[in-house]
Amino acid sequence: MLVLAAGLGLQRGVGARYSNNLHLAGTQSQKARDLLVAEFPAQAGDLDQVVLHARAGTLAAPAVRGQVRALLGRVARIPGVEAVVDPYTARPRALSHDRTIAYATVVLARQGSRGVPDSVVHALVRTAEAGRSPALQVEVGGPAVENAQRPAIGSSMIVGLGAAVVVLLLSFGSLLAMGLPIVTALCGLGTGVGIVALVTRVLQMPDFSSELALMIGLGVGVDYALFIVTRYREAYRSNGGRVDEAIGVAMNTAGRAVIVAGLTVVVSLMGMCALGIGFLYGPAVASSISVLLVLAASLTLLPALLAAAGHRIGRPGKPSRRRSLGGGWDRWIRGIQRRPWLAAGAAAGVLLLLAAPTLGLRLGNTDAGNDSPSQTTRRAYDLMARGFGKGFNGPLLVVGPATAVERSAALVAGTPDVAAVTPARVSPDRRLAVFEAYPRSSPQSVETEALVKRLRTSVLPRGVLVGGFTALQIDFAHVIAAKLWIFFAAVILVSALLLLVVFRSLLIPLQAAVMNLLSIGASLGVVVAIFQWGWLGGLTGIEGGPIQAFLPVMVFAIVFGLSMDYEVFLISRIHEAWAHGASPSDAVRLGITRTGRVVTAAAAVMVAVFSSFVLAGDRTIALFGLGLAVAVFLDAVVIRCVLLPAVLELLGRWAWWCPERLDRVLPRLAIEPPEDADAAGRQPGGVAVPAEVGGS
Repeated sequence: MLVLAAGLGLQRGVGARYSNNLHLAGTQSQKARDLLVAEFPAQAGDLDQVVLHARAGTLAAPAVRGQVRALLGRVARIPGVEAVVDPYTARPRALSHDRTIAYATVVLARQGSRGVPDSVVHALVRTAEAGRSPALQVEVGGPAVENAQRPAIGSSMIVGLGAAVVVLLLSFGSLLAMGLPIVTALCGLGTGVGIVALVTRVLQMPDFSSELALMIGLGVGVDYALFIVTRYREAYRSNGGRVDEAIGVAMNTAGRAVIVAGLTVVVSLMGMCALGIGFLYGPAVASSISVLLVLAASLTLLPALLAAAGHRIGRPGKPSRRRSLGGGWDRWIRGIQRRPWLAAGAAAGVLLLLAAPTLGLRLGNTDAGNDSPSQTTRRAYDLMARGFGKGFNGPLLVVGPATAVERSAALVAGTPDVAAVTPARVSPDRRLAVFEAYPRSSPQSVETEALVKRLRTSVLPRGVLVGGFTALQIDFAHVIAAKLWIFFAAVILVSALLLLVVFRSLLIPLQAAVMNLLSIGASLGVVVAIFQWGWLGGLTGIEGGPIQAFLPVMVFAIVFGLSMDYEVFLISRIHEAWAHGASPSDAVRLGITRTGRVVTAAAAVMVAVFSSFVLAGDRTIALFGLGLAVAVFLDAVVIRCVLLPAVLELLGRWAWWCPERLDRVLPRLAIEPPEDADAAGRQPGGVAVPAEVGGS
């Protein structure tokens, strides 16, 4: 609790400093930005727009023109605003043909690696909104405004917590037992928030890093505590109500599994650093800190709480044989084991069918046209598209040597799909020049991506670069796509090696990797169908668009780690029974009947928490929430309840095969405590293995 207080105090005293700056070394867009920063800093800032709309009459009316120029004068005086281009004198024309819509380009100064500070953007938005009147509509758009206007997720987190409380209450049937996982997770998260705030001072982190860390930390924190409390209650009932002994058993079994599961999640998350893209380091580190802190709370705070309230949570009394064997779970697994080929084929078919849309995945960056109509960025986007065309929402910057750029302006203007270009602006030393090119298509469209490629490869001379926010996002998608397979291979290999060391089996890591890939593919398929193709758009209000380039990477890392959680918890119970003499079929049945209820409860908590973030009002967080919720649901229901038991039944004893020479050289990292079963057929810590399933 002292550590928690220190963490919260650290957050309040130090404060977080997030940055959405994206740096892509070696790409044309990054080279263009670096050139501008070095030699033409006045043009190196972010280009945003104040969009103006005459509600009645035209913007050319003298009274309205005076109101507009007074507003833009106030905008120009905001600290951090480099320049404001008057729409009445701009070239190309910044006033629509009917003179009802205009836009003023606002250049916002960047502050090193932090990009444009949110304080500057908020001042711009406040100033613009203050200029609204019955005669004049004023909206603000652009990349800096888009980043700073991200909705808060507080209400979504409360909904997720409420859903988790309901699930835990139904699972435990006790208010006190329900409260332990919630309190443990919140204490770990509270400490993690303070540490993440401190890390933002030394490591660049996009602002969604904290939201992602809260989402993941809440889900895994509740799950880890849930597994430990459940194992404690089992041991308490078996040993006649001895609290200390039951805590020892829970920590020596479920506690070991929690450590391996938590480290697997961290390994998967930190695997994002293998891509070499600094933008992804922040989310990886923030989420890893969150997982490590809730893991630490589960291993320290939770046992202390169990010691204080153990008798009230344990509910002594020997469970009936039907309950100890899992009742309905036992019948379900026996049914799977009678027809393993049918069960495995049906489960794999469902997952492959859901994964099919992934083949049409298009990486990119959604624009403000996907924002909610309640946001100023969306209203600015719609006004710009109506007055000038969708391409004016994402201008391209053409940068290079002054003479070459000035000659290139005519070439770019004559290129199909280019709506207009601005006159070239030359740096004070006459060495560098820059102009904007406006595509005819929207920033997120395939046509704009093709235009950027055509300009770079066949229109512009060598040394002239295409940059700007839209080009940067296109380059980001290409960089991610080129490195995806390296990342996937690294995460799968490290996780498989960890499972190999823990379970001393060659086939268990292989089946885990394949099944995790199936659940990830299926979840991405659902995301593509809803967020890219626009399925269920009338019900969800989600408009189709490309999938953010970093989403598959982060979903893969997170889901792979979370899937390994359930793999470790379930396989550890199966392996425990196998190690104590049960047959392969009996070990599977015992392991799943003992863990089926708690795994589904844990998955229900995760699904509830992740689904609540779909309501956050932010497309990126909603993408994460839906992708993670679907993946966890499929992993817990289709894979752990159907596919895994069917495959293990088919493998039989081969599931636990490991060559002797390999076994001798592998380090020892057992989840089960050292074997000390007595002749009465009791497991370590006094938990009996029922004779019906092969107890020794």
